[in-house]
Amino acid sequence: MLTWAYPDFWLAATGLALLVVLLGLYVGRSARLGRRLGLGVGRLAWKLPLRLVAGALLLVAWLGPALGVRQQAVRSSGQDVWLLVDVSRSMDAADVAPTRLLRTQAALSEVVAAFPADRLGLIVFGSQAYVQCPLTYDQASLQLFLNTLSTRLTAPGPTTLRAPLDLLLTRLGPAAPASPTSAGASPPRTVAAVLASDGEDFGENLEPILQALGRTGARVYTVGVGTAVGGPVPGPGGRTELRDVQGRPVVSRLREAPLLQIAAQTGGHYVSLNDRENGLPNLLASLRSLPPASTTTARSVAVADNRYRYPLGAALVLLLLDSLITVRVLRLEL
Repeated sequence: MLTWAYPDFWLAATGLALLVVLLGLYVGRSARLGRRLGLGVGRLAWKLPLRLVAGALLLVAWLGPALGVRQQAVRSSGQDVWLLVDVSRSMDAADVAPTRLLRTQAALSEVVAAFPADRLGLIVFGSQAYVQCPLTYDQASLQLFLNTLSTRLTAPGPTTLRAPLDLLLTRLGPAAPASPTSAGASPPRTVAAVLASDGEDFGENLEPILQALGRTGARVYTVGVGTAVGGPVPGPGGRTELRDVQGRPVVSRLREAPLLQIAAQTGGHYVSLNDRENGLPNLLASLRSLPPASTTTARSVAVADNRYRYPLGAALVLLLLDSLITVRVLRLEL
């Protein structure tokens, strides 16, 4: 079945129409000048079809026609990366433009793109924690879940940082790299987690769960999203500000202390993410510097077989032919 990598058909149709208009203006201008000088422009018909077809082929190549699929070998380094995302209501605060959650989504999309050959999973949390997407090689599916993150995914209530860490620990299971590999078992994998939050924590003491995570060898990298000044938390529907029992606007501020504690006790690093600081490059550098797993695995993935080279090649041949064919439209004799 024919598919398209960039199905912007309206834009392509607009470009083709613009090409036709420009060529029409060119022919009309040459014809008017030829009639004034008593010369014909009939031989221009050799050029016009070539340019029209070449332009159409270039647009088709730009759209990226793909016919069928092909198997592409991908080598995995044996790394699992969990994304733990705070979706509590305070993540709708706009002290980080456009909002804390939208800025987090954009940053984590870059993290996903940076690890095309590794497994990634997604955990969302607020008052509770849920696995939104289990570990997968399918980046498109994970990206879809990232794009649909919302502060309405969890029930209202006080945010707890322990819930996602507990859930992460249960998901590690036998895949924790500290556990020896038995005969026939899966090879050990390097496990890392990226926890993005404003740091507000109304849950239990984090010390026990951090000690347990430290024993697994998994590293947790924390991203503090927000500012010390903070911003008001929008109410339901986003039209008004959330207010406390005394009628004052609820202001959410970045709390770095628990995020620093999580990173320090698990061997990770803490970075800030706001309008003035972008710790994403440092985060990616830290993730890439993780010690490699003892083994690598090879797998095949089905990708669309893009055939753009064929219309592109045909267009280049026509443009070359256009440059070789000389058409004398006007001849002025002095």
